[in-house]
Amino acid sequence: MRFFRKNRGAFGRFFLAATLVFSVLTLSACANTNASVAADKSRPQIITTVFASYDFARQIVGDLADVSMLVPPGSETHSYEPTPQDIISLEDCNIFIYAGGESDAWVDNLLTSINNDKMIVIKMIDCVNTVDEDIAVLADPSTAEEEGELDEHVWTSLNNAAIITQTISDEICAIDEENHDQYERNTAAFCGELTKLNNEIKGIVDSGSKKFLVFGDRFPFRYFADDYGLECKAAFPGCSTATEASAKTVAALVDVVRQESVPVVLYRELSDHKIADSIANETGTQALELHSCHNITKSDFDSGATYLSIMKKNADTLKIALA
Repeated sequence: MRFFRKNRGAFGRFFLAATLVFSVLTLSACANTNASVAADKSRPQIITTVFASYDFARQIVGDLADVSMLVPPGSETHSYEPTPQDIISLEDCNIFIYAGGESDAWVDNLLTSINNDKMIVIKMIDCVNTVDEDIAVLADPSTAEEEGELDEHVWTSLNNAAIITQTISDEICAIDEENHDQYERNTAAFCGELTKLNNEIKGIVDSGSKKFLVFGDRFPFRYFADDYGLECKAAFPGCSTATEASAKTVAALVDVVRQESVPVVLYRELSDHKIADSIANETGTQALELHSCHNITKSDFDSGATYLSIMKKNADTLKIALA
């Protein structure tokens, strides 16, 4: 795994100066707009991009540090554009966590604009073993790209989630030794819950009548599926920008549902699930959400959704989908 501290280049200095001038004119707060409280510089400041790492960090720190999410709830990380407020927030950040894949490629440019040599940067894809997107999962192989992209959705595996959490915890303990013991206790408790849920999902898969899932949507679940030996077919790979499926793709997925007697067509979070609904209507099945924890709705965020609560709902969905 690799952690690094970023220095500004000439372009970064110019961009930072410009954004700071603009920020003085338009912004009145110095905390990330997604944080629930103003930044307290006496406490560790942790910023993440995706919801999964945001929740991992807050499970570790409890009320001993400030954790915020750079990408607002309900937003699409693939098309997110950093704001001047993001620059200010990262200037005061101790730890920054991001996936490191295609969906947040914009982060690399953002980091060159940050004047914060002490900031620890954690890429989740550097914490665990990675694989490429599974092109074989596509119902219509003609939609595959010429070269497979690295699958960044490493956190969908509960095993990986535990490894990433421990990595984050080690870095937090290093910058806040006073609360080291509490962080370690929180980390152990959370990882214990991840292991418990992982075993529950294994039991659901083992007792299911099939091990086949159909996604009328993107497929950001390779690590999840690999953990449990699930075979899947989908409309698009995990980081596809496509939103409309061809008639050939829909027809292929309809055929798969019928051939495999699949009772559920799945879609990911923050999707309009039109493709899944269409396939479900055509086959007399139902469309249900399987949540990748990439981001969540503002309503779920405000109501206190967690990685574990979302994955427990996924477990309930699997019971139906594998029946």
